[in-house]
Amino acid sequence: MFIEQIPVWLRFIKGIKWRFSHKKKTIYLTFDDGPIPEITPWVLVLLDKYHIKATFFCVGENVSKHPQLYQEILRRGHQTGNHTYKHIKALCTPNEEYFANVEKAASLIHSKLFRPPHGLMRYSQIKELRKHYRIILWDVVPRDYNRKLSPEKVLQKACRYTRNGSIIVFHDSLKAEKNMTYALPRYIEYCLSKGYQFELL
Repeated sequence: MFIEQIPVWLRFIKGIKWRFSHKKKTIYLTFDDGPIPEITPWVLVLLDKYHIKATFFCVGENVSKHPQLYQEILRRGHQTGNHTYKHIKALCTPNEEYFANVEKAASLIHSKLFRPPHGLMRYSQIKELRKHYRIILWDVVPRDYNRKLSPEKVLQKACRYTRNGSIIVFHDSLKAEKNMTYALPRYIEYCLSKGYQFELL
């Protein structure tokens, strides 16, 4: 399938949220990998236009480089979450090193929300981190970062797989810029036309 899927076993582990209740026509807009001055301000202006609040899972190193931009995210009423300090892969990193990287990010990102880069962790890492964080994954990621995909295809698949309670992830990154800046406003318009409401996690 085009959309990256959360491994089935992760969906049954306590302490991980990948989708909310299907009973409400509500979706949860999230962004990964920022903040960066080239992209994040554009996202903030767009969200203000539609009066939408979102959750930004920030890379600690980017927060360290752009602290005023991080504060602007908060000032505008959005949430933030921890996305590690260096955007490291959990499965390729020893546990203690991974936890230290998360905690380094936590010194800058004061949030109880955590999303692992690439959506994968060892069970031993999950067990430890869920003691301290709400681990948030997703059920829709339109792969806006994939430069082999057209902006139209990214939008098409994002709309197709969104459903009640969906957590969708876009990326405020240079890699995703072309696809995301095309797809995001059109995706928002689509969701509003279908009667969805956007809420914070």
